[in-house]
Amino acid sequence: MSSVQPVTGRGRLFWAVADCWNVVRRQLTHYQRKPVYIAWQLGFPILSVLLYGYVFSGAMRPPGGGGADGYRDFLMPGMFVMTMAFGFINTATAVVTDSNKGVIDRFRSMPMAPSAVVSGRAVTDLIVACAELTILVGTAFVMGWRSAGGLLGTAGAFALLLLLRYCLIWVGVWLGLLVPNPEAAGGLFVIAFPLTMISSVFVPPGTMPGWLGAVAAWNPISSTAAATRELFGNPVGSDGSWIQEHAPLMALVWPLAITAVFLPLAVRRFQRLSR
Repeated sequence: MSSVQPVTGRGRLFWAVADCWNVVRRQLTHYQRKPVYIAWQLGFPILSVLLYGYVFSGAMRPPGGGGADGYRDFLMPGMFVMTMAFGFINTATAVVTDSNKGVIDRFRSMPMAPSAVVSGRAVTDLIVACAELTILVGTAFVMGWRSAGGLLGTAGAFALLLLLRYCLIWVGVWLGLLVPNPEAAGGLFVIAFPLTMISSVFVPPGTMPGWLGAVAAWNPISSTAAATRELFGNPVGSDGSWIQEHAPLMALVWPLAITAVFLPLAVRRFQRLSR
């Protein structure tokens, strides 16, 4: 089924932005009418922060010492990163749900910009990610976490977190167009869980066995976690390896590389629908 080009007169860019915003409004309306989606997407990160922050903190040895409070300072940026990383599952689930219900095919048959379907998904997920981060930071603040990196450092850390979420949106869109149903999309958790566990989210890679620590250190999630800790002024736990010493650089390189790979794959997959 081919897409119908939008009516001209105000220019393609205007209609692309307008159609994208209409898709965003539709998707945000679903959250308004089904609050259970909000409860799950925002409740799970809060529960995770409380669980790891209080249950495990007493048994952990944070970099630089400090006991349980020191571990929470180390942990919180990692939890922010984990929440952004898990977001691709929500993206994939939303995409495959719309695909199975015929929503995407209806959009493609309407006089709207073809890019609006995927760009609207990306904008919506970034808005939800901002809400998640706001609530997580508020929870962490109540638990005693603070950013000592100043205004610019803190803003830079949040920018890296949203950049990671943005690149994984395209992974989620691509996977959502591949998997057959929402149940299969939910099964992507078996990919996300080890991806976040074998990283520096919870412990420094230097505390792991040599080969596993190397895998964890080169995990893109670890680069964002280390970079945000550095920008927040929290304990980093670097072992001196090149990848960890250049975490801010790699926190930019990894997401850009992932976007360069999966954005074209997602667009190509979307264009091939119903052919």
